[in-house]
Amino acid sequence: MAQIRAIRKRMTAVGTIARITKTMQMIATAKFTAALSRAKDSRPYTDAIRSLVGEVSGAAGDYDSPLFRAPKSTGKELLLVITSDRGLCGAYNGNVLRKALLHTRNAKQNNSEVTLETAGKKATTFFKFQKLDARNQLTFGDKPQYEDVARVANRYMDEFSNGDWDKISVAYMRFESNARQIPEVIQLLPLASDSTKTVETKSATNYDFTPSAGEILDDLIPKSVITTMFQMFNDAVVSENIMRMIAMKAATENANELGKDLKRDYNRARQAQITTELTEIISGAAALE
Repeated sequence: MAQIRAIRKRMTAVGTIARITKTMQMIATAKFTAALSRAKDSRPYTDAIRSLVGEVSGAAGDYDSPLFRAPKSTGKELLLVITSDRGLCGAYNGNVLRKALLHTRNAKQNNSEVTLETAGKKATTFFKFQKLDARNQLTFGDKPQYEDVARVANRYMDEFSNGDWDKISVAYMRFESNARQIPEVIQLLPLASDSTKTVETKSATNYDFTPSAGEILDDLIPKSVITTMFQMFNDAVVSENIMRMIAMKAATENANELGKDLKRDYNRARQAQITTELTEIISGAAALE
């Protein structure tokens, strides 16, 4: 009887877990759909800004920007690590954090001092455990706002231009498809001046610029940095929600399988108990004859 009671309690607990994980899967699916829509909507703007920078750069001649190179060598790098505020999203946080930790170790081997900033509670907790304190802990939630990201990006550009850092990088999960998310460490600053000149000067000379191409680039290049960083946050949110959706789907299926096994064990235990009771009754009746 005690065994049957224990199995029944486990069946109830597993059923509750299955309902919770199913609900979390449905919520993650809804959030993923909304996040994917936002990421798709922002990507054409990001690509258009980059393309426009390339076209204008082709006509800018020897244009130089303070964002193309650090004004002085400091041996310091700023690394922003983007993770989630909540867990239960599979290997999402673990993959990003391992990539970021490997990057910091490689930088130290190259005599570079890495300063951390985190976006997401999981990164903050992880680096505290690793005895690595983050300079700032940022929070953007499930819906990063362009204005909030722009404030951080503008601060990064100001600090880089002032010579505080040799390099500014971002560790995040890049979304490629529903089946493929890749943890990466991307160099945000300095920009490679050659990479902006994607259009030949000959084709760019067909344009007349007012104001000058250099003045236009002074406005476009910071916007390109901001939109690139905003796209990183959107990709991170999409990756987080799809990996949580997949993790909760697997958890629900495992809970249902365990529930079936427990039901089978319960039926066997119940059948054994009934058989024992019948045997006792028959034995008692035979003893009275």
